[in-house]
Parts: sequence; C-alpha cells; structure tokens
Amino acid sequence: MGNPDSQHVSTSYAERMNLTIRMMNRRFTRLTNAHSKKVANHIHFLNITFMRYNFARINQALRVTPAMAAGVSDHV
Repeated sequence: MGNPDSQHVSTSYAERMNLTIRMMNRRFTRLTNAHSKKVANHIHFLNITFMRYNFARINQALRVTPAMAAGVSDHV
C-alpha cells in the first residue's frame, strides 16, 4: 500500500511473519487435529495469537513485553 521504497522491500519479512504465525498457531500446520470447524473461530484464534505476539510475549531485543515498553502495562 502507499508508495513503498523499492530498496527496502523484501519478501523475507513476509516469509518470516508467515513462519512465526505457523509456529505460534498449530491450526496452520497440516495433518493436525487442532483445526477450526468455523471460520469465525479461526479468526478469533488469530486475533488472540496476534494480541499475544504484539503485547504479551517478551521481546528479545527489548527484554520486556511490547505493552510494558509502550507503558500500557507494568508487569508481564
């Protein structure tokens, strides 16, 4: 979207995010019994996964959760 700088565009960012989602969410792996029968349930689980990734998981570079770094929370 928008007008991205072509020197900083790389598919490796998208592929890394896809791998992270697959590793955090077993519903994306094949041959598993953790599938969603309803699309709405799948979407809700993705929302929970992204919330955990973006706010509750300790970031390796920050050494705190992103919510703590933003001042939203004072504990994990």
